[in-house]
Amino acid sequence: MTASTPPPSPPPAATARIWLAAWPVAAVFVLSNAATPLYVLWQRDIGFSKGTLTVVFAFYIVGLLGSLLVSGVLSDRLGRRPVLLPALALALAACAVFATATSVAALVIARLFTGVAVGAVVSAGMAAVADVAGPGRRRTAALLASCAMVFGAGLGPFLAAVLSETLPGPTVTVFAVEAVLLLSAAAVVLRLPARRPARTAHGPWIRLPAVPREHRIRLVLGVAVFAPGITATSFVLSLGPSLLAGLLGTTDRTVAGAMAFLMFATATGAQFAARRLGRRALLLAGALATTGSMAALVTAAHTASAAALIATAVLAGAGQGLGQLGGLTLLGSAVPPDRAAEANAALNTGGYLLAAVLPVSAGYLSDAAGLATGATVFAAVLGALAVAGGGTVVAARRDALT
Repeated sequence: MTASTPPPSPPPAATARIWLAAWPVAAVFVLSNAATPLYVLWQRDIGFSKGTLTVVFAFYIVGLLGSLLVSGVLSDRLGRRPVLLPALALALAACAVFATATSVAALVIARLFTGVAVGAVVSAGMAAVADVAGPGRRRTAALLASCAMVFGAGLGPFLAAVLSETLPGPTVTVFAVEAVLLLSAAAVVLRLPARRPARTAHGPWIRLPAVPREHRIRLVLGVAVFAPGITATSFVLSLGPSLLAGLLGTTDRTVAGAMAFLMFATATGAQFAARRLGRRALLLAGALATTGSMAALVTAAHTASAAALIATAVLAGAGQGLGQLGGLTLLGSAVPPDRAAEANAALNTGGYLLAAVLPVSAGYLSDAAGLATGATVFAAVLGALAVAGGGTVVAARRDALT
């Protein structure tokens, strides 16, 4: 080979290898929502309000956002393993705290640890999937990484609900099983290719994640649709069990877990069904689904309709899934590999910032004015944001979406 001959490109990775690389993302996202059906037990045993419940949930967002300030940059500069292995260790610590929690403070610590771990996998973990897939399969990498995220997020509450209803020691059992899943994820991370970017590091190590200037419009378009979608699913996760209890009169943890699983199963299925759509169509479909979810939420809040509540969850899942896939695909098609983890972190920062504010506000408003009023105000605000996101996509230049 002469000095002027470029090195041969690596052969395309088998889809099974890409799925395996996505397993750490799925395993950590199982933990992210495993506590959802268990909150009713903690509320009974510890005693706290719906507002406090949304604050516990918000500490997960705080940990996640703090992690995103550093994990993407660290991953792009040091490699994927040095970020993912400590994140998995922190996730295992969260399991131990959840399993033994007897106070709100313990739940806050466990959620904080979980958020930090999730922040690492949505940046470094998703970038690792793209590394394994290679430059020729970026769209496949975006699809599988996104599906791993929503599949894990849906499996967590369903698995926790079934285990907690059928086996003794519900919290210990749930988080012991999750610890096994996390250990298997660590084994996968140890087998990931040990790649380090060739470029020289520039700028601070801790910073608000961003993308190169020429790709910022892609980030804006992704966040405009993804943020309302993930905020809708966050609301269903944090206040869904309360809605089931307050509006429909059921406290069955399996029902709450099944609703969350259905929501994220829809997110997974929607992404596979829409994988051949153009990026504009993906984003518009996501915005439309989130808007429909908020209309269904208002109906559920005022009619105590089980069908409307299920429609809320299903459409919220579709909205998050399609918005997430659209955003990841937009960024993955243009952002260079040595900024891939930071780009993923930037997209998720924009999404989770909104998800940190609105559900907490809705929780406290529900305490003060009733669940129906809190849900209605939340739906009106988020529905307007989803419509605005869709309008932004419609108004965008064609070259921003290619």
